[in-house]
Amino acid sequence: MALRAALLKSIWYAFTSLDTEDSGKVSKSQLKVLSHNLHSVLRIPHDPAALERHFSDDDDGPVSSQGYMPYLNQFILDKVTEGTFVKEEVDELCWTLCSKKNYRPDAHRVLSNQDAMRLWCLFNFLADDRYPLTLVPEEAEYLLRKISSVMPVELTCVELEDGLSVWSFLNEVNAAAASRGVDGESISVAVEKVYREMVGNMLKEGYLWKKGNLRRNWTERWFCLKPGSLSYFTSEDCRDCKGVIEMDQNCCVEVLSDRDGKRCMFCVKTLNKTFEISAPDSRQRQEWITAIQTSLRLSAEGRVSLHEELKERRRELREERERRRALRAEETRRLLELQGEREEQLAELELLKEAQRQAQVSLQQEEQRRRSQHEELQKTLQRQLQEAQEARANLCAEVAVRDLEAEHQQRRIKELEDLHHRLQEALEQQIRARQEEETYRYTQTRLLAEEEEKVKSLLALQEDQEEQLQQTQREKQELLQEMERKSQALDEAQNQLDKVRASRRRVDQDIVAAQRKLRQASTSVKHWNVQMNRLMHPICPGERRASSSNLLAPPVRIPSVSETESRPPPRPEREKQNSLDCDNNSGCDNMDCSNNENKEPTDAEAE
Repeated sequence: MALRAALLKSIWYAFTSLDTEDSGKVSKSQLKVLSHNLHSVLRIPHDPAALERHFSDDDDGPVSSQGYMPYLNQFILDKVTEGTFVKEEVDELCWTLCSKKNYRPDAHRVLSNQDAMRLWCLFNFLADDRYPLTLVPEEAEYLLRKISSVMPVELTCVELEDGLSVWSFLNEVNAAAASRGVDGESISVAVEKVYREMVGNMLKEGYLWKKGNLRRNWTERWFCLKPGSLSYFTSEDCRDCKGVIEMDQNCCVEVLSDRDGKRCMFCVKTLNKTFEISAPDSRQRQEWITAIQTSLRLSAEGRVSLHEELKERRRELREERERRRALRAEETRRLLELQGEREEQLAELELLKEAQRQAQVSLQQEEQRRRSQHEELQKTLQRQLQEAQEARANLCAEVAVRDLEAEHQQRRIKELEDLHHRLQEALEQQIRARQEEETYRYTQTRLLAEEEEKVKSLLALQEDQEEQLQQTQREKQELLQEMERKSQALDEAQNQLDKVRASRRRVDQDIVAAQRKLRQASTSVKHWNVQMNRLMHPICPGERRASSSNLLAPPVRIPSVSETESRPPPRPEREKQNSLDCDNNSGCDNMDCSNNENKEPTDAEAE
């Protein structure tokens, strides 16, 4: 209903702007264009022939606002769905149509077209639903105070007439801003902030520090609070939304103590998450907490705008002031009437006094006559008094007898009352005992129900624990099997390592034995070569014997066992090369031996 009234205000300005002759009527061709634009910005399907069918009984002449309202309600406003269109686009369309005709600022213009449109929207928001739309001076002063609270300069208009139109209001604002030297940028920032707060339902916005849910780091975010939601963005342009916190009945706000190097902290708790937030100072924290509590209250009450509620309160206050003013006027009128009646009563009182004086004279005469009659009556009464005294004595005797009977009856009544009190107290005790018994029974029933619920929860918890224990046993068995497999593989690897080490020691021993045999074989070969040379060349007289030093083979270095163990086993190519070297060395030895054989005769001859 509020959205429909707001749209109707903007469309009323667009309709009246098309009435160039101020006759209260608009041509059907212009209404077609207006209707098509409204269908476009409101995101509803457009039926071009609906307007022709609706006004089929009319001629081609203009249509009044009363004639256009049924079509507007049936084909446009009844089809509007909140959330499917942008309200600012509708306002911009209607402002574009009506500002060309009505808004003509003078040379000292301070407001931009965008600022003027926002003030026009604020004016429509605060105006009552009575056409033509006007603003009472109290609402206009309230709007100017809101704008001045954001600026360093106060905007105040000298005189605001009752029934102020929006165009007069814009001219007054331009004149006030120009007279106080306000620049366009300052007033633009102030108008935008008030527009976002009142029309955009922005309760509060600003930078706050928020703690992450996953990374747990603190990040500065731009927060925007509206009734029912708290959004936060990366910057003031509100383009990159990082998240929205729903403000519902399951949400609450609490103050936190300082920690993690942050101060002035508070948190917003929902059903699923807790959002930790840090404000710049304690005043900002209190303002945010108050604003969030206001948002929660509006959400619980089903309201979507704080300023709608404030506007209703101000309207009620104005109506209350009007009623009081009317009551005071009525009381003044009644006082004047009472004063006239009082003057009339005073005149009547003078007449009554005169009549009273005359009545006193007549009363004196009547008094004298009554005195004589009274004296006669007094004598008669004395006789009657004596008779009455005698009757009184008789009555006193009867009264004494009756008093005795009454005293006896009172004692009986008192005994009955005491008995009644005791019976009533016994009955109250019995009632209290029954109430206590019923209370105990109710408590026992509730405790039994709670115990039964706890037993059920304990059984469910026990089943969960048994399932977790079974799962833990299965995981433990799998881990044991895996450890057994790894231990078996480790034992096998250790056995293979032991086998390799044993085979290596045997190979080292075989190498040492082979080297020893090789030395022995080379020694025996050298010895037999010497013997063979001696046998093949007999010693003649005069030959010198070959030196034993020349017959010795070159020394062979035998590697130690530690060097053999530390040295890596030779590769096949290396072994092949070593075998070739050994063959070459044996060949060399044979050549040395042959040389020695050749040299021995010469030595013998030298001897």
